[in-house]
Amino acid sequence: MIIFELFGCERVTFIPPLDLKTQYKTIQADVDAAVLAVLASGQYIKGDYVERFEQEFSSYTGTSHCIACNSGTDALLLALRAFDIGPGDEVITSPFTFIATAEVISTTGATPVFVDIEADGFNIDCDAIAAAITPRTRAIMPVHLFGQPANMSILMDIAQSHNLKVIEDCAQATGATWHRQRVGAIGHVGCFSFYPTKNLGAFGDGGAVTTNDEAIANTIRMLSDHGRKQGYYHEAVGVNSRLDAVQAAILSVKLNYLDQWNAQRQNIAANYARLLAPIPGIRLPQLSDEGASVWNQYTIRIDGNSTVTSTEVLARDHVRRSLQENNVGSAVYYPLPLHLQPVYHSLKYRPGQLPRSEQVANEVLSLPMFPELALEQQEHITYALKDSMHNT
Repeated sequence: MIIFELFGCERVTFIPPLDLKTQYKTIQADVDAAVLAVLASGQYIKGDYVERFEQEFSSYTGTSHCIACNSGTDALLLALRAFDIGPGDEVITSPFTFIATAEVISTTGATPVFVDIEADGFNIDCDAIAAAITPRTRAIMPVHLFGQPANMSILMDIAQSHNLKVIEDCAQATGATWHRQRVGAIGHVGCFSFYPTKNLGAFGDGGAVTTNDEAIANTIRMLSDHGRKQGYYHEAVGVNSRLDAVQAAILSVKLNYLDQWNAQRQNIAANYARLLAPIPGIRLPQLSDEGASVWNQYTIRIDGNSTVTSTEVLARDHVRRSLQENNVGSAVYYPLPLHLQPVYHSLKYRPGQLPRSEQVANEVLSLPMFPELALEQQEHITYALKDSMHNT
């Protein structure tokens, strides 16, 4: 039953998973002025606007260095290359994440080694990492998924005892903290995405690497600009991965609002937890007391899944369709874990080998989450979920 009929309500305007138009309207004057200033400057690649943002972002994350680049994917790739990771090496990471995390490992010629996720969370299971370490392991790449920080205390202890590098994938977690320290400042490097859907999103692609290691920072900066330190003198085979000045200026504006937006996301997450807790069949996200999430996504789990290889329709997908009928958008991140993706069949992982990731992939559903989401909209989403679960 559609809830408009159930409650005698007028039809509700569609609630999207993310609303970038509304956010733009709230800061339009500042953004427009910043963009026009860049256009008037005639300096569109590198230069003052990029340098200013790098300084602001390194200060925000609590790191000594920030190197802005083309995307979060490039940030990860540049970090791996700076540590000279390549053929014959292994990098441990999570299978429950976007393909970019593993893709960059493969791009260097190294091999991604997948470790299952936590029983009650979405991040890598730190207790399972030690068993995956071999003489070829060079690094661990934890993902702070959905804005929730991974257990960096355990990760750094493991890395130190095995002489491994820790490359934080902070793409979805700008501003999140672990023991009150911002992600991106805990590992050897932090890699950020400024894709528009992120908490700090540009108006196009963008990324950055943060570190407290000056030598690594210099190497990443060189690699990101065709392997050169100056002019037409090239010291390494690099890439063209530069953040343009327009995006840097926009990000400088938005950085001023980030903590406010993250606080609004945290308030929305608290509302969700209160509103959704009474609904049977829904599993709410579980967080550690040691970290603070910035809720890039609010991702619940719908009970009643089948196996990842089944052709049957999942309960989660029934719920998602019902929500759509009730004018509520949602998203599935991610429907098939990386170890079972066709591109990684050569690694010979088997269904059932990483069971938590496989189960979660069948159950996850991300509800609308953006700073401007109103309580009335959340209440409508709650009614829609109740209706959806009733008809599953």
